[in-house]
Amino acid sequence: MIIERTHSEVIIRLPATINITDLQEMANFLRYSELTQKSKVTQKQIDTLVKEVKKGRWENSRRF
Repeated sequence: MIIERTHSEVIIRLPATINITDLQEMANFLRYSELTQKSKVTQKQIDTLVKEVKKGRWENSRRF
């Protein structure tokens, strides 16, 4: 593995034999990190949102 930093980006070179599933998980984590790095949301706000989503999903599935 080679990690190189240029003026505007970071380049990671990996061998072609790397497991594609592992690579996708790494890419997903990096994307998540990129999207959330400036977030000011609290864990309490996240927990409240998760409860609301789960409640809505449960209520929607009970109708069928």
